[in-house]
Amino acid sequence: MEIARDIIETLKVWKDSSGRKPVLLQGARQTGKTWVMETFGKECFEYCAKFDFDRQPELKSVFQTSKSPDRIVRELALYCQVPIVPGKTLMIFDEIQECEEALNSLKYFYEDAPQYHIIAAGSLLGVAVKRRNMAVPVGKVRILKLFPVTFKEFLRASDFGTYEYVEALEEIRRLPDIVLNKLRTEYRRYQVSGGMPEAVVALLDNKGIAAVEATLQDILDLYELDFAKYAEPRDIPRIHAIWHSLPAQLSKENRKFIYKVVKTGARSKDYEDALMWLEDAGMLYRIYNISRPGMPLSAYQETDAFKVYACDCGLLRRLAHLPATVVTDPIANYTEFKGAMAENVVLQSIAPLCDGQLPFYWTSGATAEVEFVLQLGADVVPVEVKAENNVSGNSLSEYNKKYHPKCRIRFSMLNLQYNDGLLSCPSPLAGWLDKLFGLVDCELRSV
Repeated sequence: MEIARDIIETLKVWKDSSGRKPVLLQGARQTGKTWVMETFGKECFEYCAKFDFDRQPELKSVFQTSKSPDRIVRELALYCQVPIVPGKTLMIFDEIQECEEALNSLKYFYEDAPQYHIIAAGSLLGVAVKRRNMAVPVGKVRILKLFPVTFKEFLRASDFGTYEYVEALEEIRRLPDIVLNKLRTEYRRYQVSGGMPEAVVALLDNKGIAAVEATLQDILDLYELDFAKYAEPRDIPRIHAIWHSLPAQLSKENRKFIYKVVKTGARSKDYEDALMWLEDAGMLYRIYNISRPGMPLSAYQETDAFKVYACDCGLLRRLAHLPATVVTDPIANYTEFKGAMAENVVLQSIAPLCDGQLPFYWTSGATAEVEFVLQLGADVVPVEVKAENNVSGNSLSEYNKKYHPKCRIRFSMLNLQYNDGLLSCPSPLAGWLDKLFGLVDCELRSV
């Protein structure tokens, strides 16, 4: 089974756009960057010419001797079996972090030879750029981020009928029980596999939980090897310690990142570089607290107060040694970590919708906390996350009394409804947040 990725539709629009720039595709390891590039090439071009700077180190000489796109193309043609024809050939520069000159050449392709379609990607590209002080041709490339498989993409592959039903929603109304139950079932299965494509395929191809667990563990082991290969020696044990502290950080009732949870006596100045390494690698999300929900939210960011989540709920579950059977049991009681998993999956769903800016969170002393606050167009929207059907708590109410938002959102396993400014939404629909908010907005404008 292959999982259709939404980013390919974005690339199809890019293919035919005017003023097109070369694409620089970023994303955590094992999210499927190479597969996306090759699939897009096969589906949308007559020819696909792939150049891998890790497997073919001799390619580097092509870019070291010339900055002329025409000359580069003539020489690259000697290394591939297909013709390089403008408009008909997709050129893929894979593992581009191994050749800084190739990365810089994207600028000249944009300026002097925009007729060529080029997509570049690399393993831990953000880390490599910082570590080697590489120059990225800012403004001359279009940066796209590939996230792990979202639940929307997962549902489209696992239960297309339910996916179509959600896609066709034109108003906020209660879902039929059969639809809601199917969403809950698939959502819990998604929390088992997470969004790493190989793990998703293992689950949906019914290879068994043992195969899913083995796949996730292989990815975690690969990440550990990356620490040793790509990080500065002094940071390796610190990166390892932060990564393995994630389950403990998220199991706290107050999920604010605490350095002493990483190691007794740990200080921020000693671990900040390690934390940034994991961010640059795309392995975790850092969500900052805001002093107040003003516009723009980034102006109210408190840099010393933040929460950290894993890039993928399946990897987080495996990292925490949480059995799949516990996750799929709706009445299983695994206390605070159940709430943490719920937050992580919702964040994983809404991150691709946030146009490059992750959500924030809001606290009021020690009395209230709203898990996420995000900008949707010109609106600041508070988002509360509950693990199951228990929606008690006064945090969202306190926020509402203080700031009077046009709309507030609560994710839980309850049915879909809108009442008095509160959009109660099943957590599986988090990936449709922009659509659902748009429906609410239309309803408010019509009043």
